[in-house]
Amino acid sequence: MKLAITGKGGVGKTTLTSLLAYHYAAQAGAVLAIDADPSPCLGAALGFPPGLLQSLTPIAEMHELVAERTDSKPGTFGGYFKLNPRVEDIPDRYTVTHRGITLLELGAVEHGGSGCICPESVLLKQLVSHILLRRNEVVLLDMYAGVEHLGRATAEAVDAMIMVVEPTARSIATAAQIKSLAADIGLKHLFLVGSKIQTPEDAQYVSAHSPGLPVLGHMPHSPHAQTADRLGQAVYDAAPELARAAHAIADAVEVAMKAVIQTADHG
Repeated sequence: MKLAITGKGGVGKTTLTSLLAYHYAAQAGAVLAIDADPSPCLGAALGFPPGLLQSLTPIAEMHELVAERTDSKPGTFGGYFKLNPRVEDIPDRYTVTHRGITLLELGAVEHGGSGCICPESVLLKQLVSHILLRRNEVVLLDMYAGVEHLGRATAEAVDAMIMVVEPTARSIATAAQIKSLAADIGLKHLFLVGSKIQTPEDAQYVSAHSPGLPVLGHMPHSPHAQTADRLGQAVYDAAPELARAAHAIADAVEVAMKAVIQTADHG
């Protein structure tokens, strides 16, 4: 399974990614969790020991590595550089592993616009493409509110994109924008998950205002998630109600993807 999880900042996408990582680690035994958020915090949600996280450097900030692999000069703009850098060793060399989950931080490209073609962005896209197309473990991409690390070449390799939303108009509007961006690169299997749900009315709001996307399930509002954050614990361990919700969401993804395959076979 290769899933991209996205949504507006603060809605709970990193929480869901961490919960799914432990769900799949228990089943598949090997999970690669990729933190593609400009402000990486997936490792903390997974409960990785602080010392282990401190040993991890986001790939975009590894300037010597970027320069070596792209034949570019650190700190310079423009010029020529490789558009197909070697990346196959990066997921094994520049990651940390805890409880069966391997964590990779991509980091943010610090210059240029959203369409930036620079050594860092080229390396990151090549790396994500290699992971999605060539590697065999479960892959979870914790993304910001966009699809910047994906491209048309990798869109078909993503089994599904899950957009996490709060029961608010702004959060739903962000999901509609992400849906449009995803369609532009050919991502076909898009789903919604409601987050921080406190009442049946909250769940109904998400379903009623979904931008044309199936709702896989809901994550309840949980004070245990805040407690886990303060104590440096894995949300999966500290909030059993969220872990149960994630199991149900993972089951719903499997059912949805089986239905897609069956439809394609009959077509």
